[in-house]
Amino acid sequence: MFQSKNLNMSIVKSLISEIKHEAEGTRKMLSLVKEEHFDFKPHEKSMSMKSLAAHIAVLCGWPGFIATSTALDLASNDVPRPSINSTEDLVAAFDGAMQDSLAKLENVSDADLNAMWALKHGDHVIMEMPRGAFIRFMGMNHMIHHRAQLGVYLRLLNIPIPGMYGPSADDRP
Repeated sequence: MFQSKNLNMSIVKSLISEIKHEAEGTRKMLSLVKEEHFDFKPHEKSMSMKSLAAHIAVLCGWPGFIATSTALDLASNDVPRPSINSTEDLVAAFDGAMQDSLAKLENVSDADLNAMWALKHGDHVIMEMPRGAFIRFMGMNHMIHHRAQLGVYLRLLNIPIPGMYGPSADDRP
């Protein structure tokens, strides 16, 4: 449960606390993705379940990456893509990304979050904003959005959904 007794918590410490809370629910969801469903797509334009789950696992590393870099150039194709062949691989990729992200965040200050960060494709700047805003936007909200999509995939396969912010309909008797 997300709790803070320190009302004077730094922005970085607050982000870390929130990221840890969200990680608990994300890990629960990713652990439900089984190999026999990796190719499942609810629509021809949808990502496969494996691609979606791997994307979520990678996104969990973004807060630390954003906090300790100045930009990501999508044209360079430097986004890590872990090898996922099992549920265990998926959860391990998530755990590694999360540990790396939290370790990086522990070493930044609130002032570091004010530096500008850019998402680029070559020379084209797609968007630029302060690191703190980008962590919230792409490192957290983006991951939560895709986690919700994963919940729909799981629901369509009749796999019980764990609660994220309290009990889910599947958690109730």
